[in-house]
Amino acid sequence: MKNWIAYALLTGTLASGYAHAEPLKATQYDDFDRYVLALSWQSGFCQSMHERNRKLPAECREQDSPENGAQMLTVHGLWPGLPRSIAARGVDERRWMRYGCATRPIPNMPEARASRKCAAPGVDLSDTMAQKLGEVMPGAGGSSCLERYEFAKHGACFGFNPNAYFGTMVRLNQEVRDSAFGRFLAGHYGKIVSRKAFNEALARSWGKESVKAVKLTCHGNPAYLTEMQIGLKAEAINQALSSQSFAPGAHPGNCAKTFRLDAVGF
Repeated sequence: MKNWIAYALLTGTLASGYAHAEPLKATQYDDFDRYVLALSWQSGFCQSMHERNRKLPAECREQDSPENGAQMLTVHGLWPGLPRSIAARGVDERRWMRYGCATRPIPNMPEARASRKCAAPGVDLSDTMAQKLGEVMPGAGGSSCLERYEFAKHGACFGFNPNAYFGTMVRLNQEVRDSAFGRFLAGHYGKIVSRKAFNEALARSWGKESVKAVKLTCHGNPAYLTEMQIGLKAEAINQALSSQSFAPGAHPGNCAKTFRLDAVGF
């Protein structure tokens, strides 16, 4: 048992007290080089829904103040980049992000619509994984069905094992929460932060290159954070986060010099 734990720690399959038995592996269209890990700032997401007069999902109507502010960092999804074999058929990045597995001419699967998430096929998760996912993806299950939508759009066409796919999201989200960066988020819950301080917290955890891999989305005036999109190298997806995990992106997002890490409540 001790040898197995040592091996798991070395390879990154055991992290933050959570392990999934199977590594994430695409069985088709596996010629892509990056993932985007999308993490919501949940109270900010809900605030933006409220301000735009959108119908609030149950998870926004039933928010509680967290014991640890970093718990506001929740899972939105894990999106594989555009495979080279699909790009060769004339598909560009914008079209790929719009349609995912429904992109034509390939993979050409049924389109998952954000307005009808529960119409997507059910996802075969173990009871344990469904419970773990529900703790970090507030829109999973229930009347929101976010996990159905995410798997249908970003996972099904790659042949991912659903437990490995969502287990990877759970693990990565926990690693971010448990990091020095996560402690920065917890310490500034409900407060205004500068982009400079935010970036410095990222760099303390994973080095300066990680800053270039993070795209931030803000809403409102004054602005508040709603989502982080983190570029990760596909070759490192089954390893614990390190300075070698991050894939720099082309755009830092729309958050200005300062923004708020929104607290629960409208």
